[in-house]
Amino acid sequence: MPARLSRTSGTLSADLVGTWELVSRLDRTPSGEPRPEPTLGEDPAALLYYDRTGHFAAQFMKRDRTTVVEKQAAAGPNNSRACEGYDAYFGTYAVDDLRGTVTQRLDGALSPENVGQVLTRAMRVTGDTLTIALDTATAAGEPVTRTLVWRRVG
Repeated sequence: MPARLSRTSGTLSADLVGTWELVSRLDRTPSGEPRPEPTLGEDPAALLYYDRTGHFAAQFMKRDRTTVVEKQAAAGPNNSRACEGYDAYFGTYAVDDLRGTVTQRLDGALSPENVGQVLTRAMRVTGDTLTIALDTATAAGEPVTRTLVWRRVG
């Protein structure tokens, strides 16, 4: 990654602004066992945008969309629902620098039931790496912690 992209200032609110590409997305049970999430696959393509005015957008796509993905009845807590291997949403965000969290209000979403949803995630920016952690559950209701690692591309 070019050094010119690094924008670490020491505050999440300043360091979060930019364009991010997904490097990895992993769900683990409380005992540490991996639980691949089938609707987007183990290695989805994704982009995430945060601007300076408090707006954001996220796009996720299962890399192989040739296989049929069963529709989930509902997403796990603190999560949105993908449709046919794709998920997208946008809205506004607020950063709590002291807690290291970002709260997002979904003004628009691929899944209609997600519009208006409020999602809070723990986030950390180190150089050009953004790490997001959230507690959610599998489609079967098993609790998992999802960790997403992103790299700054803009």
